Amino acid sequence: MFNDVAMIIACPACSTRYVVADSAIGVDGRTVRCAKCRHSWFQEGPPAERLVEPASSPPATSIAAAVSEAQAEPPSDPLPAPPPMPAAGPPAAPRVYAADAEGRYADEGRSNFEFEPPFRPRRNRVRMWTLAALLFAVVALGAVAAVASYGLPDWMPLARSTFAEAQPDLVLDFPPNRQDRRTLPNGTEFFGASGTITNVGQTRRRVPTILIVLRDARERIVYSWEVVPPKRQLAPGETVTINEAVTDVPRSARAAEIGWKPG
Repeated sequence: MFNDVAMIIACPACSTRYVVADSAIGVDGRTVRCAKCRHSWFQEGPPAERLVEPASSPPATSIAAAVSEAQAEPPSDPLPAPPPMPAAGPPAAPRVYAADAEGRYADEGRSNFEFEPPFRPRRNRVRMWTLAALLFAVVALGAVAAVASYGLPDWMPLARSTFAEAQPDLVLDFPPNRQDRRTLPNGTEFFGASGTITNVGQTRRRVPTILIVLRDARERIVYSWEVVPPKRQLAPGETVTINEAVTDVPRSARAAEIGWKPG
């Protein structure tokens, strides 16, 4: 068994010395940690000659006396002192260190750099901005494709043309004197329009769908409908007549506009 003596160990990082009992280290040695700089190292156990039976030996020196003696004797080969650190404000308040039953030291505070979960990963700002740019590009391309396929939605506050552009060589003729807006005897609102489509060119032309729009006194569209021409193809100089009538139109309708359907 061990004699009740102590041994002096020194931190290899900061040269701080400690007096510990042989039983705290053990014959096989153990890993210890410096209470000052938090450095850990493997401390070898006491020499084997200390393994003696205390029955025939003289009374052992107390641990306190051994500690006093070890502290009084300067080390024969002192380690070089660490380089001085630059002053950084007033000195911090001293911390209290204590050893547990296994000889481990723990201070009263806690480091901000503990190697314990949960870990906080560092944010990669370049990667975040790259992902944001890719997401914006995908949304923008999707919006452009939707507008190209379906047109602008009605809630968009943008000026849009009610009718499509004029068709080459096709002439729409719906004179106002051939438009009929009246209330029938049964109270039903009636609107009728008559006109012609003529191909004035030298080649055959396809006739698109016609759009008729009714507006109120404030030029707002209150009613509209589409008219499919009786003929989809017109030869050069050919004319087709359109006669259309609808009922139950809004009473606020005052004027009619006729043109080609957009899209």
